[in-house]
Amino acid sequence: MTIKEQIHQVKRQSARLAASSNEERNELLSSIAKGLLDDWDAIVRANALDLSAPDIPPAVRSRLVFSEEKRDAVIKGISEVSHLPDLIGKVLERRELDSCFILSRISVPLGVIGMVFEARPDALVQIVSLAVKSGNGIVLKGGSEAMHTNQALAASIMKSAEKSTVGNGWILLLTSREEVGEMLTANGDIDLIIPRGSNTFVSFVMRHTTIPVLGHSSGICHLYVSAHANLSMASLVAVDPKPTYPAACNAIETLLVDRSVASSFIPLVATALREKGVVIHGDKETCALVPDSIPYKDGDWGKEYLALELNIHVVSSLEEAMTHINTYGSHHTDAIITEDKAEGETFQRGVDSADVFVNCSTRFSDGYRFGLGAEVGISTSKVHARGPVGLSGLMSSKWLLSGHGELVATYTGKNARPFTHKELPL
Repeated sequence: MTIKEQIHQVKRQSARLAASSNEERNELLSSIAKGLLDDWDAIVRANALDLSAPDIPPAVRSRLVFSEEKRDAVIKGISEVSHLPDLIGKVLERRELDSCFILSRISVPLGVIGMVFEARPDALVQIVSLAVKSGNGIVLKGGSEAMHTNQALAASIMKSAEKSTVGNGWILLLTSREEVGEMLTANGDIDLIIPRGSNTFVSFVMRHTTIPVLGHSSGICHLYVSAHANLSMASLVAVDPKPTYPAACNAIETLLVDRSVASSFIPLVATALREKGVVIHGDKETCALVPDSIPYKDGDWGKEYLALELNIHVVSSLEEAMTHINTYGSHHTDAIITEDKAEGETFQRGVDSADVFVNCSTRFSDGYRFGLGAEVGISTSKVHARGPVGLSGLMSSKWLLSGHGELVATYTGKNARPFTHKELPL
């Protein structure tokens, strides 16, 4: 069977998942979680095989490791997804067009999602759990560095699904770049492509498919320490993102500091960052305050380091900070530290990003931390879902109208009967 034929089969089988009850899908999720524990030895062996490859970059290795801690986290995530409300068939709008002539809009699965993601095996489990809960078929392609781990995880999931009432025809794991090319041309069978990876890769996907694409290409996030910041708070928040997970897309790449507090704050935060092993790239004012900083060079403001490296840039005002963010950022997640409520509100209105925070770490930009249970990624798009994409971001809708022989002719012309257009409770 060709890849196109297999994808078409996923499309047909996804209808079975979409028509299943919430109880059936929750039972399947529970079975998947148990299967991961039962198959743990095989998964560990597969992960060790991936990790044995030579010259794995540190950022990739940190994502590639599938430890017991990550296993337990994804199993907990599966449980949390199962406890999310059932969105299939949820009434979103109800309107009376005329007496006993009621229009409704309900939530329905998208159909089949094509997901291409980085070498991060725990992402595979998160994606699958959301696909099950939302009733969507899923075609997966993970980073080649995690090939053996992904295969072991997919085999475990499919074994668990095979025993369920919905079967396992709704999931397909791709293994090669050539198969990704086939997926990108599977119009009619795949309803949405979600790519996670480099800017180059996401741009490639967008150029080579006519299927709708949802996702973000990079995580160039900022933290602005304003003239009205609590500097102790600012230091703690600035140091939080990089050391906890430098390869995360929601870790800041540039720390913007208002000139009025630069001389007191930058040496303070630089000391705290260096203690955590963070390398500082600075503009002229930063380098004067922190002599061992690496001088800024062209391109640094738009660079996603994915490592223990960070830019520090001094700005003269809130307006300059917002302009810098909107110019060099990737519209992912940006934050401000300020004690001035009005300034925080201005920042949240003026920064054109999916997530805009006040007085907290950018690392809170995450589906689990948002209470979504899990996420398939973070979208910087303004169409469909934006920010962390959880269950609701994998749903579409349809309009339902049931009448009693009503005719458009009745509501047109000189003696047209008027519509009532009365909004009804859900």
